Amino acid sequence: MRREEQAAEPSKASGNNKGSSSSAAAAATMTALQVDTGAVQNGHNTETNIISPTTNGSSASPQQRERASTPKRRRRKLFAVSTRWEQQVSESGDVRDCNSWFCCCAKRMGNMFVLCSRPDGTPVVIAGPCWSFCLFVTVPLIVGISGAVAYFVIIDESSPLPFWIAYIYFPVIGFVLAALFCVSCQDPGLMERVRDEEAGQGGWFWNEQVGSFRPPGALYCRECGVLIQDYDHLCPWTGTGIGRKNMLAFKVFIVGVNVLCYFSMILVIVALLWGLRN
Repeated sequence: MRREEQAAEPSKASGNNKGSSSSAAAAATMTALQVDTGAVQNGHNTETNIISPTTNGSSASPQQRERASTPKRRRRKLFAVSTRWEQQVSESGDVRDCNSWFCCCAKRMGNMFVLCSRPDGTPVVIAGPCWSFCLFVTVPLIVGISGAVAYFVIIDESSPLPFWIAYIYFPVIGFVLAALFCVSCQDPGLMERVRDEEAGQGGWFWNEQVGSFRPPGALYCRECGVLIQDYDHLCPWTGTGIGRKNMLAFKVFIVGVNVLCYFSMILVIVALLWGLRN
């Protein structure tokens, strides 16, 4: 019996070894099959992800496929404009006034008129609410007075002043008009609408007129109907509000107007004194 038991034990051990070796071989075969299958699936997913990406291994929905197939568009900026104006636009479709009839091709933004903008909605050329005063009062005053001085004091044959002064005087006029255009048609510093409550914890203040948080220095311009960063004042001579982005051009315009004014006065005084002597 002992011999039979001893003989049976090696046979069982050999059987166990055979079973373990066969199970190990089967496990290795299954692992190889899984690797091959995973490689095929990964290659298939790599090819199909170009058309329809999946999320967390699940099949993509039609909305996701449509978003993946269409190119990404830039998010258009939402500026902080008057909520009352937005309500009027939503109710009546558009707000029509005398300015709208002259700027019929412009896009309204509060009480301002966007003539040219970037794809994200940032205005490049924008006119203020008092653009008509600037166009029909400020520009005629600059061109009319300086033109009269140039004709009667410099260009006239009886003028005692040399003609080369015109080569200085006319560039000054052009410089003033260019500065006026930069002030009147430049973005004064329109701010985007911010409704995140974390902005209120960062020192920003809630503005009910535009329904947005505003940083210190940004104020609501009632005439423009928008929130302007570092708002200073509304200048009817330039036709728009003065803020951070057009403040430098405004200062240049003020300096240019003063130079043109004093230059014209000096020319007129010299011409009058020469006429009195003769």
